[in-house]
Amino acid sequence: MEGGAGAYNSRTAEDVFRDFQGRRAGMIKALTTDVEKFYKLCDPEKENLCLYGLPDESWEVNLPAEEVPPELPEPALGINFARDGMAEKDWLSLVAVHSDAWLLAVAFYFAARFGFDKEARRRLFNMINNLPTIFEVVAGTPKKQTKEKTPNSSSKNNKSSSKTSRPTNSHNKTSKMAPPKGEEESGEDEEEEDDEHSNTLCGACGTNYGSDEFWICCDVCERWFHGKCVRITPAKAEHIKQYKCPDCSTNKRARV
Repeated sequence: MEGGAGAYNSRTAEDVFRDFQGRRAGMIKALTTDVEKFYKLCDPEKENLCLYGLPDESWEVNLPAEEVPPELPEPALGINFARDGMAEKDWLSLVAVHSDAWLLAVAFYFAARFGFDKEARRRLFNMINNLPTIFEVVAGTPKKQTKEKTPNSSSKNNKSSSKTSRPTNSHNKTSKMAPPKGEEESGEDEEEEDDEHSNTLCGACGTNYGSDEFWICCDVCERWFHGKCVRITPAKAEHIKQYKCPDCSTNKRARV
């Protein structure tokens, strides 16, 4: 299996977390953007198949490892057999749940093999726990948070609200890295807003909102994106009257 323990030179919690992130990103692609390809590969007429996430953010559907015990923990076996026996959304959600379990198993397999102490294991778990699960990304449960409006974001012409450091709604397209100088905001209010937007996910990479990052909202689908994920800088965003994300731009061209 590609990306086994032998591929590591340094063995820290941060190294294992980077491996976790890469595998997680690959599995999210399989269950979202590459879902048609993934669906076709999971043919119930084939043998027991597994979904593998690889450290380079790619994925593959393959037979389980032949050696016993395997180099790494094995994903859920036979995901292809349930494909035609349930609704597609339910099947994808089921695979997502098992994928989350596998990612944790792999991460803590490395933690045990590399001899992590209590503090290193806690640090690894906290980094993992700050990311939404694959199930949350696939099922879309946290996305409801992205359409909640805050009291200061009702008008498109409200220039002060357009400089807020947190996503609000589609009229407030860009999110700067910090509030402008002179803006007074109590610690309690800031903490409440952080809690409110902690589950906002990037529509491209699926990771959480960060108050120190630049974000932009699509005026069509109202999803939020990291500026770096859609190649939009704060300076470029100032000249965009109506932003359309890559998916919405592609869909429009397809209809034409």
